Amino acid sequence: MNPSNVTVKTLLAMKRRGEKITMVTAYDYHSARICDAGGADVILIGDSLGMVIQGHENTLPVTVDDIVYHTRIVRRADPRALVVADMPFLSFQVTTSEAVANAGRIIKEGRAQAVKIEGGREFLNTVAALTDASIPVMGHLGLTPQSVHLFGGFRVQGRDQDARRRILEDAGHLERAGCFALVLEGMPFDLATEVTESLRIPTIGIGAGPGCDGQVLVFHDLLGIENQLVPKFVKQYARLNDVMIDAVRAFRQDVRDGVFPDLDHSYGAESDRRTHRAGSDEG
Repeated sequence: MNPSNVTVKTLLAMKRRGEKITMVTAYDYHSARICDAGGADVILIGDSLGMVIQGHENTLPVTVDDIVYHTRIVRRADPRALVVADMPFLSFQVTTSEAVANAGRIIKEGRAQAVKIEGGREFLNTVAALTDASIPVMGHLGLTPQSVHLFGGFRVQGRDQDARRRILEDAGHLERAGCFALVLEGMPFDLATEVTESLRIPTIGIGAGPGCDGQVLVFHDLLGIENQLVPKFVKQYARLNDVMIDAVRAFRQDVRDGVFPDLDHSYGAESDRRTHRAGSDEG
């Protein structure tokens, strides 16, 4: 491993230094290259691919095979960033042995460097078993999308005192069980800050305010590729959806007008032939 690569220990050191962590959720080779070139510390292959890539209404249909496939193509980019993969619904909730086996596939076949699981005290034995198997675990508290039906929708969690206390306690339990970091999603900002200050491990927020040790956004949201379902906490740093639509429209118009392809954009164009000859001569 390149010593400049981000590891679990890197993130812990960043928390100690007060240096903010940047995580981007991405799903393919080219996106991973862009995230890495932009300096992201962590790339998450999220089960959100069920909504962003597959077009489902929630994350529940995503399978271990899906996660393995997308993680493998992200890893082909050989990113400097730490690559973390979600464990999808029912891949870790049934038995501890199944959780270890499924996480092992994600690590061995997908080449993830860590896995992420949703939930608190009910999965402490699972976290411990995974870490005992040398599989680093990132936790996830607050709005956990795999519990969407239990919550009655994508709703902010931790508003009442009992819920706040439970989240705070679960955060401590997960740290002691072996989690190296926690995602805090969809909770009051002051609660996320309190959780962050109570832990030695870093927290990464999504819709949880600026008090976390880092932040995560989905690649398609960050770049404005998705423009239909944009959560209010998202900041779009570009509007690529409009740019891409304009490009397709321009292509269609050029085709209809007979402008494309021209001699410079045809296979076997003079410039291509010169390049191929040069390559052959060099060989």
